[in-house]
Amino acid sequence: MLIDSHCHLNFESFDRTWRDVIDECRAADTQVVIVGAQYATSQKAVDIAMQYDRGVYAAVGLHPIHVLGSDFHPEEFNSDEYEKFITGSNRVVAVGETGIDFYHSDSNFEKQKEVFIKQIELAKKHSLPLIVHSRNSRDNTKNAYTAILEILKQADYTRGVIHCFGGTLEEANAFIHHGFYVGFTGTVTFKQSKALQGVAEVLPLERILIETDSPYLAPEPFRGKENKPPYVRHVAEKIAEIKHIEYTEVTRQTSINAINLFGLN
Repeated sequence: MLIDSHCHLNFESFDRTWRDVIDECRAADTQVVIVGAQYATSQKAVDIAMQYDRGVYAAVGLHPIHVLGSDFHPEEFNSDEYEKFITGSNRVVAVGETGIDFYHSDSNFEKQKEVFIKQIELAKKHSLPLIVHSRNSRDNTKNAYTAILEILKQADYTRGVIHCFGGTLEEANAFIHHGFYVGFTGTVTFKQSKALQGVAEVLPLERILIETDSPYLAPEPFRGKENKPPYVRHVAEKIAEIKHIEYTEVTRQTSINAINLFGLN
């Protein structure tokens, strides 16, 4: 079994095909966590997950690039409205995608921080893990990992995953020591991702999740094409290669990790 711990079958590019893709997932023994980025996509994640009794789960949250003050369809975060997704469905297994993004919007940090904290509080209230997005500024003068870790420590919350990790080994270990998992996407398969591969080699498999972030970041050999959850096996294969272990060990342990973090049944 494989678990794609972060995909976006709720996004527009899958409007006509998500049912077919989930059929592909089932044929490939792959479970999915469908992650919201705004209110509408959180709603759709829940709606899709509710149509299945197993193997398809939802996360609800407001992505930092959509927080007020950004240029990407900003909207207000209303905790009560997002809480309705959680209390109204048994398929919601996480809060997110939330976090800090300096790459797209580096002028509204205080608003991003405010919304991030609200989502941490929502996750705390319902004992759910966080799915955390992090991206540094274009010139790397503003470090999202540092900001996120400080916020998590202040909030005293230790349950979640740093999605699509792209930082240093020191940063990865800091999150692991705080209780978080580290998520790897198709970027770890890219030839130029030697530094990231070095991080994956050293980290304990017990703290790694595998993801697609589909429809984005398709792994080799599909780079540049639309990504989809069954391609998560290529992430698992690369991690097995990097760590010099059996592919089946990667699939087994990363599935255990996702089940433990998200409470999957």
